[in-house]
Amino acid sequence: MPIRPENRTRYPKNWKQISHDIRFIRAEFRCECTGECGGKHQGRCHATHDRIHPETRARVVLTVAHLDHTPENCDPDNLKAMCQACHLRYDTDEHARNASHTRAEKRAYGMERLF
Repeated sequence: MPIRPENRTRYPKNWKQISHDIRFIRAEFRCECTGECGGKHQGRCHATHDRIHPETRARVVLTVAHLDHTPENCDPDNLKAMCQACHLRYDTDEHARNASHTRAEKRAYGMERLF
C-alpha cells in the first residue's frame, strides 16, 4: 500500500529495505496471511507477487501490513507480507475509523462540502 504523505515520517528511514526483506526474503514472494484478514482462503493465502490473484484475478502486488496498525513498530513479528486483497480486508476497521475521524474533523471546521 502506498504510504500517505502525512504518514511518511512515521516510518523508519530504511523502510524500503525492511519491506523488501519481509516480502521477498521471509515470505518468498507469497502472501503470508493465514486467515487474519477474514477472507475465504483456507490456511495460507495462495497469492504470489506479480502473478494473477486466485480470487480477484488482478495482478498481485505484495505489501507489508503492520499487524498493530502502528507504522513505527517495525518488529518482524508485527509485520506480515500480504496481497492487496488480504491487506485491505485486514485494515477495513482501521480505514473506517480513520474515515470517521476525518469526517468529524471536516464537520468541526465547516469543511464537509469542500471535499
